[in-house]
Amino acid sequence: MSGEIPQNLKYTKEHEWARVEGNRVVVGVTAHAQEALGDVVYVELPKVGATLTSGGQFGVIESTKAVSDLYSPLSGKVVKVNDALTSNPQTINSDPYGAGWICELEPSDSKELAGLMDAAAYGKLLQNS
Repeated sequence: MSGEIPQNLKYTKEHEWARVEGNRVVVGVTAHAQEALGDVVYVELPKVGATLTSGGQFGVIESTKAVSDLYSPLSGKVVKVNDALTSNPQTINSDPYGAGWICELEPSDSKELAGLMDAAAYGKLLQNS
């Protein structure tokens, strides 16, 4: 795995990340996930207004190697999607923690954040996989 694991994010075992910004949470896939996938060629984004369930599938990411489901780290309502990924899905490869974000949620239960891994725990998961 290349690069550092950002300390300010929370992580899932499915390799999604969550960044709290006020009362919203931005969601994306980790550097490990995009490296494992290879060149991303398509992202199916959730619809604005959709209600997501923690651990539930909310979209698809397709690469030259594989098609993978995306799983929501938290329950909540989609308030924003990264439409730029429609025409430039490879942004996930070049900037997975920045411009490659996928959607923004208004969480329905902020206590779910406590169930996500911090950077240290996610690093251990990667070492053991």
